[in-house]
Amino acid sequence: MYKIFDAHCHIFPDKVAMRAAVAIGSFYDIPMKMDGKVATLLQEGDAAGFTHYLVHSVATTPKQVSHINKFIAETVEKSGGKMTGFGAMHPESEDMKSDIEELISLGLKGVKLHPDIQGYKSDDYRMLKIYELCEKYSLPVLIHCGDARYDNSNPNRIAPILDIYENLIVIGAHFGGYSVWKDATEKLYKYKNFYVDTSSSLFALKKGEAEKLISLYGEDKVLFGTDYPMWNPKEELDRFMALDLTDAQRQKILWDNAVKLFKI
Repeated sequence: MYKIFDAHCHIFPDKVAMRAAVAIGSFYDIPMKMDGKVATLLQEGDAAGFTHYLVHSVATTPKQVSHINKFIAETVEKSGGKMTGFGAMHPESEDMKSDIEELISLGLKGVKLHPDIQGYKSDDYRMLKIYELCEKYSLPVLIHCGDARYDNSNPNRIAPILDIYENLIVIGAHFGGYSVWKDATEKLYKYKNFYVDTSSSLFALKKGEAEKLISLYGEDKVLFGTDYPMWNPKEELDRFMALDLTDAQRQKILWDNAVKLFKI
């Protein structure tokens, strides 16, 4: 009934995929549902009726940036038009401008950041050059947001970015604040350049809470995402479809908003 755009998928080369997936699961103390391989994403996602995937990975050291971006670009090229790729960046890179230029030359459409795993605060001074370059080249930034255990990517760290870089599109993963959803909406819903995705949230939100978040942020600024390999694509879709939304709202969140934002 709907076209489905999964706007949050982590992927890894086969030889390290399982190890990477297990590490993510250990970080959050949540058993991983999937193995992180590209083939598994396509197999499970396609079986659930997914049409398109936004794929990315996270650089934990500066030297990983180029390798990751080439892997993402190659995967997108082999996908036959089923994937859009975001590149990695790292705040300790010696030449961020070259990293961004290579990312763009590879055909990647934005940047994925994970402050908690990468070990920095979202509003750290080292990050400002990345935001500046992304704003300059009209590259959306998908950033992990929120974690009650840390203060790297919580709403108080995201708001200053939105204040400074008013023309930078920021997509706040996990409804803008994993495990701190209420605080996120109170601080971030007002920003016109701030979007959110549904990933790694629906499993934890109580009945009616997700619908309230969608209403506060606005149905035109919410993207459906599974956070593969954290969750099984079909199970996440089932959670989303169980929400009390209209068909028009579902169509926007599952497909229209992402296609418009990423210019697919």
